Amino acid sequence: MSSTTTNKWLALALLAAAQFVVILDASIVNVALPSIGADLQFSQENLSWVVNAYVLVFGGFLLLGGRMADLLGRRRLFMFGLVLFAVASLAGGLATNEAQLIIARAVQGLGAALLSPAALSLVTVLFEEGSDRNKAMGVWGAVAGSGGAVGVLLGGMLTEWAGWEWVLFVNVPVGIAAAALAPRLLPESRIEGRHFDIAGAVTVTGGLSLLVYTIVKAESFGWGSARTLGLGALSLALIATFYVIERRSKAPLMPFPGIFRIRTITGINVSAVLIAAALFSMFFFISLYMQQVLGYSALDAGLAYLPLAVGIIITAGASAGLVTRFGFKPVLITGLLVTAAGLLWFTQVDVGGSYLSDLLGPMLLAAIGLGLAFVSMMVAAGTGVEVHEAGLASGLINTSQQIGGALGLAILATVANGRTTDAVASGDAMPTALTEGFKAAFAVGAGIAIAGALLAMILVSSKASREHAEAAQRGELDAVPVAV
Repeated sequence: MSSTTTNKWLALALLAAAQFVVILDASIVNVALPSIGADLQFSQENLSWVVNAYVLVFGGFLLLGGRMADLLGRRRLFMFGLVLFAVASLAGGLATNEAQLIIARAVQGLGAALLSPAALSLVTVLFEEGSDRNKAMGVWGAVAGSGGAVGVLLGGMLTEWAGWEWVLFVNVPVGIAAAALAPRLLPESRIEGRHFDIAGAVTVTGGLSLLVYTIVKAESFGWGSARTLGLGALSLALIATFYVIERRSKAPLMPFPGIFRIRTITGINVSAVLIAAALFSMFFFISLYMQQVLGYSALDAGLAYLPLAVGIIITAGASAGLVTRFGFKPVLITGLLVTAAGLLWFTQVDVGGSYLSDLLGPMLLAAIGLGLAFVSMMVAAGTGVEVHEAGLASGLINTSQQIGGALGLAILATVANGRTTDAVASGDAMPTALTEGFKAAFAVGAGIAIAGALLAMILVSSKASREHAEAAQRGELDAVPVAV
């Protein structure tokens, strides 16, 4: 292996480590929330904003972060995002009241929104389409798929053994070290021109941020309330305004039809919304089932996720070869259907269940499905994309995942809470009522995953998938025309 090739894989390791921390931070605080609430005297209503502040800013600024990476330099923005993320993590760990912690988590989300699309676009720049990029996306898919599970595990361990502050402090040395290594391992990459579409940036960031906020708060406001409907209408109006601005701008943030001229890009982002909706909700409700019904401690709940995390990592590693052999479309569809099967299996959980009888089997099945789906999705997300659109494509797929996760969790939490309320009204004990709610949420989650598979069948180009596989096997992918 040449030194250039070695450096390329070292660069991937650095980028994947940074992305791992970003994904990790969306889930690592979950099991620490009771400790955070007691220590900083959070109100029950405000405690959820320890998670929501991060997701809200992360999802709202991802598209802007991707375009900034293209224009200002991908390595530069990656490093800046890392440092901002690390500083915000330190501030969060040192917080002495709820306002300080929530603000720190919001700034963490901004840092993540800047570094994440820059990191993924650097992977697409470093690795040409074909077998090598498929292997690189196998690593990336393992990171993306396992980050949530490892976050719960690590969060439980750190909270139990060191204190909740360390779920934030752990990011500091990783972020600083990665930023220091970046100039040695990563090439600088940008497109020519510095024109910045301010009007487009303001409207899309405002629209996406408000949409995520509306989704997150819909459960407490009520889905049919005037506030939810009003905020939802305003967010859609801002996004529509963004579309109009982009159609008229000489140097748009997102050219229309632009990247959406590629049929697979459109289809894969729709699928990404549904994959994330199923994934986020699965982690959330399994955690609640283990702690609220089975009586697991935070540490026990975290350790219970280990087989799921390992399963995703192993499957994602094997998926790269499957994508090269069969194409990304059949692997994606298979992954979504297997994930749906795992979620349907979770609908059999019982109030008197156990880890071995109720959780381990569906966890392993879901791990296989998610490993297949994430890798194929990431490969397809960059297929046929020009180098100057790499940051935009990266920001778009990340945005789809964040919006999908927020939307899925909000909808399924409403389903679960509604079913639990009905069960309590019927006279069921609380553990039984909670279990009924979780089962209903898992059933709807399975339906979302099946819908993702059906839409992938329709929207993702079979021709592009097949030609990608054939060219990857020949090592001639650059010669493949983009199928639309």
